Amino acid sequence: MKAITYSQFGSGDVFEMSEIAEPHPGPDTIVVEVKAAGINPVDYKVREGYLASIIDTHFPVVPGWDVAGVVTQVGLDTPEFEVGDEVFAYARKDTMGDGTLAERVAVPVRTAAHKPKSIGFEQAGAVPLAGLTALQSIRRGDVRAGYDVLVHGAAGGVGSFAVQLAIHAGATVVGTASTGNHDYLKELGATPIEYGDGLKERALEAMPGGFDVILDYAGGTSLDDTSALLTVGGVVVSVADPRAATEFGGHYVWVRPDSSDLAELARLIDDGALKVEISQSFALADAAQAYAVLEAGHVRGKIVVVP
Repeated sequence: MKAITYSQFGSGDVFEMSEIAEPHPGPDTIVVEVKAAGINPVDYKVREGYLASIIDTHFPVVPGWDVAGVVTQVGLDTPEFEVGDEVFAYARKDTMGDGTLAERVAVPVRTAAHKPKSIGFEQAGAVPLAGLTALQSIRRGDVRAGYDVLVHGAAGGVGSFAVQLAIHAGATVVGTASTGNHDYLKELGATPIEYGDGLKERALEAMPGGFDVILDYAGGTSLDDTSALLTVGGVVVSVADPRAATEFGGHYVWVRPDSSDLAELARLIDDGALKVEISQSFALADAAQAYAVLEAGHVRGKIVVVP
């Protein structure tokens, strides 16, 4: 079958279109025909070797952890799924090797759930990693009704979901984004502000009393003004900056595969509480171009690859 692979760490020029062996199901694994695979910034960090000390890599690597598709084979003990089921998954395994940018992929059942019925495969393929990251960080921050929440990187893949989940929980949300994404954030229900120099003043103008929770999906200098923006007893959660824990006593989050959390996201989508924004879709052969767009930054929502 066809797949995107790379055989060494490096930039986007290491990608190749390859023929690789068909996957087979283990006892607690299903094989999924890939209809769409979301791509994420962590993918190119893995490709560049930055996570080699955390996750063992077996070359050649098929990148990608997000997938939506149709079950074609089931393992010996997979009562949750049948052949023909439409599923989506954050198919992260214990090592890097057989990812989702392929025609078919083996998916552990602990990482998968039935696809939301109200959306297509492209949208479903964009949900897993970003949606789970948002949901799990919202929970770690204990976001609840009446809270004032600041979301850094609010228009990106994770931020878009976090804004909606926080509002669904009853919070008031201010989100940082480039000016071109301000109308988009307003549509999601957040008050947008520009990031960069003067952020502290703009944030306090939007929320003079400060913020009960700060969610950081951007990294860089985003948390530099945290001490001036966080209320007494407030919580900082970041997926990009360890200072959230080491300096501010909050949480530095690494998303976990979780089938029940995915099922919760599917329910929220089908209930109309969560929308999925697709920035662009690319063919499998154009995956290198898709990653180039992602790495350039300022992507609204998600990018997906469609075999």
